[in-house]
Amino acid sequence: MKINVKLIAVILVGFNLVGCQLLLDIFGVGSYTVKRVADGDTMTVVDSSGNEVKVRFACVDAPEIPHTVAEKKSRKLVNKSQFSWGLLAKERVENLVEKAKNRVVLTITDTDQYGRQISEVRLPDGTFIQEVLVREGLAEVYRDYLQNCPSLEIVEAAEVAAKQSKKGLWGDSRYVSPWEFRRLQK
Repeated sequence: MKINVKLIAVILVGFNLVGCQLLLDIFGVGSYTVKRVADGDTMTVVDSSGNEVKVRFACVDAPEIPHTVAEKKSRKLVNKSQFSWGLLAKERVENLVEKAKNRVVLTITDTDQYGRQISEVRLPDGTFIQEVLVREGLAEVYRDYLQNCPSLEIVEAAEVAAKQSKKGLWGDSRYVSPWEFRRLQK
């Protein structure tokens, strides 16, 4: 095996000149500070340069949360189910992030139509947030957008396990998938 000494030297010089974090950011993998968790699959983070980045979780779709007073007061069973699971998913993400001292590592895979960075989100200890949500029955695999999911096998296996054990939303007969819920609201 031939070692490319010039390539290794360029990499080492690059690390010394711009720093490890900046190189990770350039290649779409880096550590960020969480500013706000919007819901079970969206957050705002701050990068190493202080720029805010809106993040949409790759691979999954979490139930919706209520946004208006009318939604919060809704008596429709489908809304109550959707919003209660949505709030639980949001709370779970907040708890995971808090446990990690508000730090996450993103693997950015794409940008969506709203300018959000589609990302796999992990805690510094390697915990894959999307896997946790799906395994606990707080989110579903979002099959329409799996081209942006490098860890497809992991989230699909988590969903199979959650379905089999009727965890979370899989045990709720009134639950409607988020994409179907959004379609019904139009």
